[in-house]
Amino acid sequence: MDKIVERVRLNMNANRLPRDMEKYRSMAFDMGASQAKIIQTSEIPVDERVILKCRIPRCFDYGTNANCPPNTLSPSEFRELLKKYTLALLFIIDVPPEVIVRGKATINDRVTAYKNVFKIVSKVESQAFYDGHYLAFGLAAGSCRQNYCLQHENCQALENKRCRFSLLSRPSMEAVGIDVFRLVAAAGWDIYPIGSAIKPQHVPKGTLSGIVVVQ
Repeated sequence: MDKIVERVRLNMNANRLPRDMEKYRSMAFDMGASQAKIIQTSEIPVDERVILKCRIPRCFDYGTNANCPPNTLSPSEFRELLKKYTLALLFIIDVPPEVIVRGKATINDRVTAYKNVFKIVSKVESQAFYDGHYLAFGLAAGSCRQNYCLQHENCQALENKRCRFSLLSRPSMEAVGIDVFRLVAAAGWDIYPIGSAIKPQHVPKGTLSGIVVVQ
């Protein structure tokens, strides 16, 4: 389906933004989101301790790609950036907990689930751009390297080459310091901390989250 390009207007906030945000919410549901909510950007908690978890204990993706710390915006930079925006679309995808717990038996399901988040973010971000919200951007869940380039030895973007998945690849929410647990809980949705030591049968569900900051 061809994209319809809208003329950029100076009064888009008053006349277009509320209607467009509802459209993006519907898009997220149509593409598989379990929950989706329009939120104020002032509600997004950004905390330096989030990216501390990338280093203690050290995540195996730390520094290996262009979209993981320390190659992303710092929490302080991102916090200042958010002040220029007002509305965002937050969504989650509920998945079986065994999809989150790392194991060879579920790797295909896990990659598929994370890629769904990247796809929703990319599609909504693209629609917002063509609707005239040309500064919209989105953040996904998990490492782009794990989901798209695990079979490759390198991240081309770190070598100043074109990213292999330039329209899909992006930082996770956590990579720029967003406290996803707090944000999802504040939205009224259930979320559980799932690590490698947990048994899936002890957790009701897994939760993956994405966000598109629109205007």
